[in-house]
Amino acid sequence: MSNYDVIVLGSGPGGYVTAIRASQLGLKTAVVEKESLGGVCLNWGCIPTKALLKSAQVFEYLNHADDYGLSAENVTHDFKKIIGRSRNVASGMSKGVTFLMKKNKIDVLKGFGKVKKNNIVSVDGNEYTAKHIIIATGARSRILPSIQQDGKQIIGYREAMTLEKQPKSITIVGSGAIGIEFAYFYNSIGTDVTVVEYLPNIVPLEDTDISKELEKSFKKKGIKIMTLSEVMSVEKTKNKVIAMVKNNGEEIKIESEILLSAVGIKSNIENIGLEEVGIATDKDKILVDKYYSTNIPGYYAIGDVVAGPALAHVASAEGILCVEKIAGHNVTPIDYGNIPGCTYCSPEISSVGLTEKQAIEKGYKIKVGKFPFSASGKASASGTKEGFVKVIFDEKYGEWLGCHMIGAGVTDMIAEAVLGRKLETTGTEVLKAIHPHPTMSEAVMEAVADAYDEVIHL
Repeated sequence: MSNYDVIVLGSGPGGYVTAIRASQLGLKTAVVEKESLGGVCLNWGCIPTKALLKSAQVFEYLNHADDYGLSAENVTHDFKKIIGRSRNVASGMSKGVTFLMKKNKIDVLKGFGKVKKNNIVSVDGNEYTAKHIIIATGARSRILPSIQQDGKQIIGYREAMTLEKQPKSITIVGSGAIGIEFAYFYNSIGTDVTVVEYLPNIVPLEDTDISKELEKSFKKKGIKIMTLSEVMSVEKTKNKVIAMVKNNGEEIKIESEILLSAVGIKSNIENIGLEEVGIATDKDKILVDKYYSTNIPGYYAIGDVVAGPALAHVASAEGILCVEKIAGHNVTPIDYGNIPGCTYCSPEISSVGLTEKQAIEKGYKIKVGKFPFSASGKASASGTKEGFVKVIFDEKYGEWLGCHMIGAGVTDMIAEAVLGRKLETTGTEVLKAIHPHPTMSEAVMEAVADAYDEVIHL
């Protein structure tokens, strides 16, 4: 039986990052993986979807070449090749993780891992011991009773990125990041797209102004949006999926070739030995303290299996903190109020901190500033005038409470707000930090100037 200091169960962005950091800290480390290194994020989630979305974006550019004084005639797309490129990108990333495992001298234990008592991990029947066992088994597509997935006509995100042929029509249930990104992708290549959302707004976690702007943009693209709508039942015929949708009290029939269920995720906590070891869970999540220890000493959990936002960057940060604590470092618990969220449709969305509604509900007197990209020189030159930056500050102390953006490339701009909030900067300091011109990023400074009634370019 091999002995380790740390065994990590799962090699997604939580697991593999945790394993690398453990190895850097001098701990003998192994990682268990039943499928592909990199987990869902690298193989079936964050990375391959971005490749699909890039193809969609380039296709859009080519179709609007005339806007830029260029000509591109008979522009077509090859669905199989788009999917093929996405899979190649995923495969390249997974090989990158394999290289990192070797480089950091981490043993990869292939197979299905289970935790057992006495600090044992079983992988397909072979047993290994570790002083510290970290569960990072992630999550999968949640299946609703009314929408049973068959992987062919009624699908989850995995199948959505590997379909054999492009569907003529698709109904997407759920308008979080996954649903919205696929809605944009399929619409951009000519599929008829309907989005069904149970709540009053699409991208319901975002600031209301952002969701309204995205809805306006999507409707302009020809995407049908149904909010306050619930799928009651789904029927299949040979070529069609018929969804009965309850909307404002009436039942509406929606027919499409494919139905994609994007209604959230389900944690992978079944059949991994939690009950046997006595690890406490609640509502589909493993219970942990602020350093990710479970109720059983020597067992920890991070990422999508614990409460908190199910995001790759959160899982990585949790794993790093967990092993640094194990190694005896002085660590500060994660501030979950300062986690950025990004949606990579076009226009992109990014946000951090409180929405305007949340700030008011918490009793803050606020200053709100908004700067539209239509007033940005860089946006005009780039032909990307859609969207805006919105900032929210506490009137009393100038604390940066929230930042919300929609527009081209805003997912790369949100880090400024995350860092600013981490360093407890004030509105005045952001305003006086000289931003480069002409850039999309100066819209942040301009929005802050608007909040403080000092805006120049509006």
